[in-house]
Amino acid sequence: MKKRILLVEDEKNLQVIIKLNLELEGWEVEVASDGKKALDKIQSAWYDLMVLDLMLPELSGMEVLDTVRLKNSDLPIIIISAKDTSTDRIEGLKSGADDYLNKPFEMEELSLRISKLLERSAPVQREDLASYSFGNNKINFKTQMAQNADGEFQLSLKECLIMKCLIAREGEVVSRQELLKQVWGYDVYPTTRTVDNFVSALRKYFESNIKSPQHIISIRGIGYKFVK
Repeated sequence: MKKRILLVEDEKNLQVIIKLNLELEGWEVEVASDGKKALDKIQSAWYDLMVLDLMLPELSGMEVLDTVRLKNSDLPIIIISAKDTSTDRIEGLKSGADDYLNKPFEMEELSLRISKLLERSAPVQREDLASYSFGNNKINFKTQMAQNADGEFQLSLKECLIMKCLIAREGEVVSRQELLKQVWGYDVYPTTRTVDNFVSALRKYFESNIKSPQHIISIRGIGYKFVK
């Protein structure tokens, strides 16, 4: 699956140049021309990285950065800006940006920095996970069969994939957007409410008290965490 990048840049010519070059590197690129559109896209879809200009219409790049970081601390963000003082750079990095690149810049340098951030942020997955036991529960990911205190039952493919994503990141917070990406993919993108509905069903299977879950824990405003 191609890595997906959100480019937030209002200058049309620069938009076209950056988008073309990043697509030639093999990445999928979507563009937002102002801060408000950027936030709308972030809230409705999954991105692996954001390239963010600071001087934008509607909302500034710093406002976008602050808003994104309230709900997503993991999304790699590279600031591109004509503001080139050390104060501007320090403010951007302190606010949660992972990198800061002054305009004008070489496209090769931007591509290299994106590659490094994507490599660093890639989660370690347990792809070899065939089965897993926790509490009175057991899941066989190959057959999609599960077991709880009441006996055996069949999980749907998406239920199985959600549990595998959560278990593979045991102890870590997994956002609703990331679950949507991993389970539904980029082309079919339902709302985050869909994830909540599936989690509710999974809790009925695997939690002894669904009002006080011990394994699939809600992280308010972000997503879920699996605890064995």
